[in-house]
Amino acid sequence: KNCTACYLVKYCGVNCQRKHRPQHKRACKRRAAELKDEILFKQPESRDLGDCPICLLPIPMVTSQDTVKYTVQSCCSKVVCDGCIYANQLREIEARLKPSCPFCRHPVPATNTEADLNQKKRAEANDPLALHDEGMDSFYAGDYATAIKYCEKAAALGHIQSHYHLSTLYFEGAVVEKDTKKFVYHAEQAAIGGHPMARYNLGVVEFEKGNIERAAKHWIIAANLGYDLSIESLKDCYSGGVISKEDFATALRAHQAAVEAMKSSQRDAAEAARKMI
Repeated sequence: KNCTACYLVKYCGVNCQRKHRPQHKRACKRRAAELKDEILFKQPESRDLGDCPICLLPIPMVTSQDTVKYTVQSCCSKVVCDGCIYANQLREIEARLKPSCPFCRHPVPATNTEADLNQKKRAEANDPLALHDEGMDSFYAGDYATAIKYCEKAAALGHIQSHYHLSTLYFEGAVVEKDTKKFVYHAEQAAIGGHPMARYNLGVVEFEKGNIERAAKHWIIAANLGYDLSIESLKDCYSGGVISKEDFATALRAHQAAVEAMKSSQRDAAEAARKMI
């Protein structure tokens, strides 16, 4: 039987493991921490929202309500970028078709009530995104207990944004009792899943603890995901000699590449059309 914390030692049984625990405890904790950091500081392959299922480009990053440039389809729970939605609308106008989902072609709900019913049905079927959205609807309605219930269920199913929102709730302690352990757990899960703001927040926490090198690692990963605030923090790290010129330059290039990857002529056209409304 392996020690399930560090995997350094094998035991013939539980009694053998208990007897060896006093000698093994320190090395076990150290190795377990190393294994955890290997997972925590691994660069995610993509951001939390992933790619648009139609154009296959990364979904534009959300930093505030004003920067949401995608729509969650209540019929299929697909996150579709504004560029693909706009292209689909042009296709429908040209062909004189009825409005439909750009992904599954299901008719667009005629009313908000119908869209809400679609979302509830998917939530009842344990769709993580629908559960999260039900939670956020409850949150904005002031029903915080229900919001946390939905988000915790979605998080348990691996929904990254739910982990992030729970981390902020447990950090702020405004609508739920402040809990540092739960904040760290949910923030780390969100960061591992590619949430740039969760990653940035972990860097801030490490910085405030005086763990500057760990903070820089978090900010480099967030910068590689295209998060602007991390670049500002890394500038200070470079000025203070925490990271090298080469590391800073690499982070700048990766940040710019991530930002460029979110752009397309189709998305630019959608943005231009929105500004005209």
